[in-house]
Amino acid sequence: MNKSDEGIQGRRKLSQGIMFSLFRIAAAINGAALLIIIYFLVAKGWRAITWTFLTQSPTDSMTKGGILPCIVGTLCLSLGAILVAVPIGVASAVYLNEYAPPGRLVRIIRLGINNLAGVPSVVFGLFGLAFFVVYLKMGVSILAGSLTLGVMTLPVIIGASEEALRAVPDTYREASLGLGASKWQTIYRVVLPASLPGILTGAILGLSRAAGETAPIMFTAAVFFTPYLPSSIFDEIMALPYHIYVLATAGTEIEATRHLQYGTALVLIVLVMGLNLVAILYRARLQKRR
Repeated sequence: MNKSDEGIQGRRKLSQGIMFSLFRIAAAINGAALLIIIYFLVAKGWRAITWTFLTQSPTDSMTKGGILPCIVGTLCLSLGAILVAVPIGVASAVYLNEYAPPGRLVRIIRLGINNLAGVPSVVFGLFGLAFFVVYLKMGVSILAGSLTLGVMTLPVIIGASEEALRAVPDTYREASLGLGASKWQTIYRVVLPASLPGILTGAILGLSRAAGETAPIMFTAAVFFTPYLPSSIFDEIMALPYHIYVLATAGTEIEATRHLQYGTALVLIVLVMGLNLVAILYRARLQKRR
């Protein structure tokens, strides 16, 4: 090896080391930001976390009591959104990746999906109000809120599912077709199971976004106060993100409820992390089976 080759390799190692260092710094900054936020919420809201706070409804103009209706409402909306978005998103990704012929139409559809991913959540809220609440006459309800959140999370799930389908080697499809399976049997029994961990990643991202949104549900599902737990999908509900907004901006005693605001935010983060953890553990279990 001559000196020129050694110099080139040295520069490559140096540039590689610099880039890896930048990636590590970026990861460390993200991790530190998360820890700081969690520490801040714990420090400000830990004294609000009691059994009463987690198991009772708000009382005394929401300055006392608990947030049980908000927890139940957030769970209903988040799981409802995923039940709506995942089947439609996966079906759309299967069509785009497995059936749709390459061409202008597919490019337009993908462009529309990418643009929808960047639309502000308040626009989806106004759409849900106009279409689901008013036009379809669902009223302010869990169903209207879940459908609105489902539409909002669709672009994320479609994109992640399509990438997961692309990652499945073509040899899997060729082997299945060579054994006499139809195209649908190949997709259903070979491609989808192989891509399921990636699809679950998209579902996790969609669930996280749906659980933390305020603007879409304040138009379609959430109300200022209700002491009752929902009994059907047509009931209005309270939700953690909207409850935080109400306590911080529209409450009668904002300063007196400051610890409740932080406590509610802490519960929301723990709830989202718990739902994500369940999905991540299930995804890891599926990956071990492969």
